Amino acid sequence: MLNKINYLETGTERYPLVFTLNVMEAIQEKYGTIEAWSSLIQREGEPDIKALKFFTTEAINEGIEIENEKNNEKRKPITGKQVGRILTEVGISGTANKIMSTISDSVETDTTPKNEETTKSPAKK
Repeated sequence: MLNKINYLETGTERYPLVFTLNVMEAIQEKYGTIEAWSSLIQREGEPDIKALKFFTTEAINEGIEIENEKNNEKRKPITGKQVGRILTEVGISGTANKIMSTISDSVETDTTPKNEETTKSPAKK
């Protein structure tokens, strides 16, 4: 997984949106599996608004936490009600597209292993 931050933008604010193991864990705790949650937001007709708001709240708050740590900031987490207003402004389809893009960007694999042990054969004399 890559630690990629995308942004959900309203007319006046930019909200960091990330899909990390922490967000995945929160989804699994609430919906059982990522697949169960995904089927709710991708269903025909209209997405499950509660599932969409839940993910967006978790993903934005994780992004805020990451940015606070990186930049030594103190931006406060947002509430589900605030996310509802953000979704109203951005639009459900715009938000859903940004969510799918964020997930897709995050699950790409980095071809450069960082913590993988390599075994080298001993040099021949």
